[in-house]
Amino acid sequence: MEIEQFHIVGINYKKTDTSIRGQFALTTQGYANLLMKAQRMGINSLFVLSTCNRTEIYGIVPSIELLIELLCSETQGDINTFKRLAYHKSGREAIEHYFHVASGLDSQILGDYEIVGQIKQAVKFAKAHNCINAFLERLSNTAFQTSKAIKNQTKLSGGTVSVAFAAIQFLRLHLSDISQKKFVLIGTGKIGHNTCKNLIDYLGAKDITLINRSQQKAEAIARELGLKTCPFEELQSAANVADIVIVATNAPQPVLFKEDLNNTGKKVLIDLSVPRNIDPLVKNRAQTILVNVDDLSKLADATLKTRQGEVPKALAIIDEYLAEFTEWYQMRKNVPIIRAAKQSLMDIHHCSWFQSLQSGHCINAQQQEDAIKTAIKNLAIKMRSQEQTPGCAYIETLHDYLNNTVMQELPLKQQPQGLSCKDPEHLRAEPTQFP
Repeated sequence: MEIEQFHIVGINYKKTDTSIRGQFALTTQGYANLLMKAQRMGINSLFVLSTCNRTEIYGIVPSIELLIELLCSETQGDINTFKRLAYHKSGREAIEHYFHVASGLDSQILGDYEIVGQIKQAVKFAKAHNCINAFLERLSNTAFQTSKAIKNQTKLSGGTVSVAFAAIQFLRLHLSDISQKKFVLIGTGKIGHNTCKNLIDYLGAKDITLINRSQQKAEAIARELGLKTCPFEELQSAANVADIVIVATNAPQPVLFKEDLNNTGKKVLIDLSVPRNIDPLVKNRAQTILVNVDDLSKLADATLKTRQGEVPKALAIIDEYLAEFTEWYQMRKNVPIIRAAKQSLMDIHHCSWFQSLQSGHCINAQQQEDAIKTAIKNLAIKMRSQEQTPGCAYIETLHDYLNNTVMQELPLKQQPQGLSCKDPEHLRAEPTQFP
């Protein structure tokens, strides 16, 4: 039932640009509100993945409409726009999509390993709000294991390719004497921090000023890397005198506008934020180059060709873990039947009919326990192999148990009849408590 009701609906870079995706980006508070609304609606297992390249909501619900309504209720975008641009997947197709996303196969930059960390955070947040059930937790853990196996066993994430590194490649292509340029980096989160290190390691940049709403965070990174900081309130003046401005904030609206840049001279602006945090009108400024994450993701790189060749290996690993998850799910579905069979075998010892059969053939408690364990183990194997229907396997387990404990020593005429699965009626039998 849970597989059939597992749905994913979302938008990503394939059909939408950053301006559209930004309308459906989810804030932390919006995420918390969404989870609380879901619980009030009786939905107790879902999470949202909101990154610069996608916004997707994953959940176990009766219909995808519920997921769409929940997501759009906490984002700025119009629900009709979302429906027009969104994709949705259900059941096994949704599970395969989840594994592809977690492994970097569906990323704008193939093999982007940062995505699995973002999923882990999204799931962790939902779990903290009691919105991850056993099925979705097991599915997520299997997806994470798959991603790790692909990372370790293939070169899908080999080399250095990310949006932050693509920014470095872009600067190399468009500027000379980069080490002498004046940089301003606005936003010192994970992407900003990585970009800053790339500027130093790959371009030899020395004049970098860090700006962040939390001055303390900017100062900590500045001390680590030997850089300067500037208060957020002085952002415009710092950007105005810089040669290159890189914005990697998480603001819901632009933090840099055309009117903030009133000096002359060539200026390169790189917006790594979704939604956009540099006003697109800035590109109308003379001698200005403005690029965003979509532009950067189009940069060709030899590393991507190598990664493309690793895709078949990654898909094979996904198939292995999908089979493992399917087996777990099948066994989980069989648990009620296995429990019922075990209880029946325990209860049968209190049945007067069974006790009369035991005359002269009394087994001790340890023998009884061992016989039950063997019978249940065999039942689990039969159900896992799906060679028999649940009802048939259940009845045959009772028959085998009786045969292995007392019936084999009884004359044929005293043995109970009708416990054979060869009878078509027994194939349709549902598990019931033994009298």
